[in-house]
Amino acid sequence: MVFIKSEEEIALMREPCAIVRDCLKFVEERIRAGMTTKQVDTLVHDFLKANGAEPSCLGYYGYPASACVSVNEVVVHGIPDGRVLEEGDIVSVDLVAYKNGYHGDAARTFRIGKVSPEKDKLVRVTEECFFKGIEGLKAGTPLYDIGYRVQQHAESNGFSVIRAYTGHGIGKEMHEDPSVPNVGRRGTGIRLAAGTVICVEPMIVCGNYRVKVLPDEWTAVTLDGRPAAHYENTVVIREDGVEILTL
Repeated sequence: MVFIKSEEEIALMREPCAIVRDCLKFVEERIRAGMTTKQVDTLVHDFLKANGAEPSCLGYYGYPASACVSVNEVVVHGIPDGRVLEEGDIVSVDLVAYKNGYHGDAARTFRIGKVSPEKDKLVRVTEECFFKGIEGLKAGTPLYDIGYRVQQHAESNGFSVIRAYTGHGIGKEMHEDPSVPNVGRRGTGIRLAAGTVICVEPMIVCGNYRVKVLPDEWTAVTLDGRPAAHYENTVVIREDGVEILTL
C-alpha cells in the first residue's frame, strides 16, 4: 500500500531530510585516504546525534552501524569496519535519519583523491542517472518511467544497472511501498500520485549487474569485482514536478 503524505507530514520530513543532506556534506569535507570505514561511520553517527536525529540504520534487522559505507566493488550495505580507504577508491555512503516520527534517506559516492578515468565517469554518470530518472516526473507519471530513464542513461554510457536492489517509498517507515526499480519499461507501473514520497537511488556498475551477498548477510558486492556507485535522494511527487528533500 502506497501512503500518500499530507503537507503536514511532508513538513515533518523536511528536518530529517535536511540533516541527511548536511551530514553527507559534512562527510564529503572530511573523508580521505587513511581513514577506516568505521571512522566514516563514526562521523555519521555523531553528526546525526548532534542534530537531534537517530540513525535509522543502526539496529535495523540487526544492522550494526549508523551508515552503509561501500568501497569500490561493494554495491550497497557495506558494514563499516577496519578497512582503510586508499587513494583511488570510490566510497558510497548511504544513511538514513529519523526525527519528528519520519525518516530521510540519501546516498552519495565520494572519490578518494585522484581516481581512474573509469571510476570518475562511473560516479558522474550515476549522479546523472538520478536526475535523468526524475526528469519529467510528476503526478500521474508511470512508476517504471523512472527506471527506464535510469537504464537508458547508464547503458548509453557503457555501464550496467543493478537489478537486485531498488529504491523505495519512505515516511514513518524507512522502507515503504512502492519499490522503485532502476530498470523498467516506459509507460508501465502504477501512476504516481501527488504526495507520494520515494527514494530514487541508481546503483550503477562498470561490469555485469550480478551481485552476491557476503557471509555477513549484508554486504553486496559485484560478482565480477568491478566498481559500483550509488546516488540517492528523497523525493516528493508534486502535481507539476518533484521536490527533492535531501538537496
